[in-house]
Amino acid sequence: MRLRSEISESRKRLRPDGREKVTGKLTYLTDLYSAEMLYGKVLRSTYPHAKIISVDVSEAEELPGVKAILTAKDVPGLNGFGIVTPDQPVFCDQVVRYVGDAIAAVAATSLEVAEKALDLIQVEYVVLPVITSPEEALKEGAPSLHKNGNLLHETGFSYGQLDKGFQKCRYIVEEMYQLPRQMHAYMETEGGMVVPEEDGSLTVYIGTQHGYKDRFQLSRILNMEETKIRIVSSPMGGSFGGKDELNVQPYAALLALKTNLPVKMHNKRTESVKAGLKRHPMKIKMKTGADDSGRIIAHQVEIMADTGAYSSLGPAVLDFAVEHATGPYVIQNVQVKGKSVFTNNGVSGEFRGFGGNQVTFALEGQIERLAEQLNLCPLELRRLNIRQAEDRGSLGQRIAKTTGAEDVLAVLINEANLRKERKQQRKDKPWLKYGAGYAITMHGGGLGYGRLDPAGGRIALNKQGKIEISFGFEEFGQGVLAVIETIVTEEIGCHVEDLTITIGDTSKVPSSGSSTASRATSMVWHTVQRLKRPFVQALLETAAKQLKVQKEMLTIGAGGVYRLDSPKQRQLSFLQLTKINREMSATTKFDFPTTPDPIDSGHFLFTFAGVKAEVEVDTRTGKVKVLQLHQTISAGPVVNELGYLGQIEGGGMMALGYSLMEEAAIVDGHYLTDNFDTYLIPTICDIPDELTVEAIEKLDKDDQFGPRGVGEIGTVAVAPAIIKAVEQATGVWLNQLPISRERLISSMGVEEELTWIKTM
Repeated sequence: MRLRSEISESRKRLRPDGREKVTGKLTYLTDLYSAEMLYGKVLRSTYPHAKIISVDVSEAEELPGVKAILTAKDVPGLNGFGIVTPDQPVFCDQVVRYVGDAIAAVAATSLEVAEKALDLIQVEYVVLPVITSPEEALKEGAPSLHKNGNLLHETGFSYGQLDKGFQKCRYIVEEMYQLPRQMHAYMETEGGMVVPEEDGSLTVYIGTQHGYKDRFQLSRILNMEETKIRIVSSPMGGSFGGKDELNVQPYAALLALKTNLPVKMHNKRTESVKAGLKRHPMKIKMKTGADDSGRIIAHQVEIMADTGAYSSLGPAVLDFAVEHATGPYVIQNVQVKGKSVFTNNGVSGEFRGFGGNQVTFALEGQIERLAEQLNLCPLELRRLNIRQAEDRGSLGQRIAKTTGAEDVLAVLINEANLRKERKQQRKDKPWLKYGAGYAITMHGGGLGYGRLDPAGGRIALNKQGKIEISFGFEEFGQGVLAVIETIVTEEIGCHVEDLTITIGDTSKVPSSGSSTASRATSMVWHTVQRLKRPFVQALLETAAKQLKVQKEMLTIGAGGVYRLDSPKQRQLSFLQLTKINREMSATTKFDFPTTPDPIDSGHFLFTFAGVKAEVEVDTRTGKVKVLQLHQTISAGPVVNELGYLGQIEGGGMMALGYSLMEEAAIVDGHYLTDNFDTYLIPTICDIPDELTVEAIEKLDKDDQFGPRGVGEIGTVAVAPAIIKAVEQATGVWLNQLPISRERLISSMGVEEELTWIKTM
């Protein structure tokens, strides 16, 4: 594994939380313990769609050790949650729409008693018809799951003249792509502890990516002032978007207030699977045409997303997929339409890549198939249609000037020219076939135009003589602490030992947006750019008065203030400075950079990726093994090398699972796999022998937006590269993920099977 880039030594620092994590010493929020705490559990629906006739908790209430049982009547405020649309009931009292719906919650003196109490709660249902697909949901006469029907969101855009465009096309490819539901598979499932304080306030120690939004949502549910609710959200063992929404917070909070005791809740994996968010399954139909020269003239896209029982961020995911349906290509005539539809399946929501993975799989599949018809190198076809530095975004919006698309493509072209062909046929194992595939993509950072996307932070010299920088977002394993540490020490000039980082605690940090949408690195960089001058000036002015010198003669260094003409001799320590003046701080608030054009959901800052994958296919079994995965990333300067590698390599392995093995299949509203003994995710054995990352750090000379986040870009273009590699190895085009061994073998045909049988 290597990062091919020029990285300064200061950016190769270890993660500040790394040692505690790998040694097992770190206390996660689900590790918290109190001698007086109770254990909380939630009763969830038996059926994916049913009317509730009655809920009888009387027998459960009599069980020794049970301290509280709550249902819908016990919610003092809004009985609903959802980041944008609060349409998911805290407790259902009339109808259940999926098997994760909550009906009651129990607090008891032990986990065993709480689980026994759930078994004693009697719920009478009338089973209703189950809607299993978006197509079924949109049929005339289908049961309406919500008051406004089953269509959650519909969006699209178009430009040019599509019909006339296709008339000019010599070659046209039309294909339907099917993308699966995927689990986030974070190590730490949803959970934590809620503590009622003596002053009537509430402290919520539960993992989330939206501390301040959790506080807002809980205030509505609990009918409590926001300022009385404290959210402590870090550290947590993974999220990938899966903990964007409220999960166990409402139940633990309601139970804690009811009992006036701390309540701990921690989902089992099976509970997490049933109730947690998943990646949107999508069906994407694309029709793409080109002329004789390889210019793509027309492109038509229809996206159908299964959002499950409730909204979550389904509309935003669809908007993102629609925006990225043309990817890094310039096409004259385009029409894109998308629908997100309610069903009785599990809730789909935010997931690393945010709809970009699905539409990129389809788009890059079109490029490869079109190149095959044209008898043209697929990389050359991409080069002919690649966006240029000053081209606008797909929605017509201005974006930050960038050559990222051209740059990653150039690397892939070079890789293809240098590639040493693997043996296409091994004499000792003729059933093994080899192939290579390429794909590129672009990915927008931030929430997009028209969406509240606050950023900011605070820096201060605290009374302990430490430079304390505070942000309102969370650390959930992505390595943001190392990013903060690197940027602050480089920009301020202090040493890492002079720094204290405070994040993920609404009682201590400003509201500065969430850890989502690849925005954290950008937000830290922009925040420090705004804060460093006023803060450093305050330090130097205080020191200058004390030392009776001009502030221009002073500079910040390790541990304090130094004279420029005597850089090795510290004049004043930070602790001495804070005793002189305790008011040295700076705060900033701003919005994440967005396009100046008022185009709803349009993004402004983009990252780019080029992926090369090499595979080995066993034609006897259909098993696909990825031998090499190389990712080229254009995202501006690398802030922290280990963090950068971790994000891209980790994202690549998540995408490998998406490509080869992961599918959270649902049949008749019930998950077929509810634990990791049956839901397969990549292990150390699945990591390619060659796993490399190349960073393109250059930005446009006028670019003022600094390094971009890379939390998502490493997941987006891996699947289409793998699919192309499989096609090169076997001659079989697949249009569905994950790769089905049975489908692959059957598509290779009887002759192929007989060939390897004869050679044995």
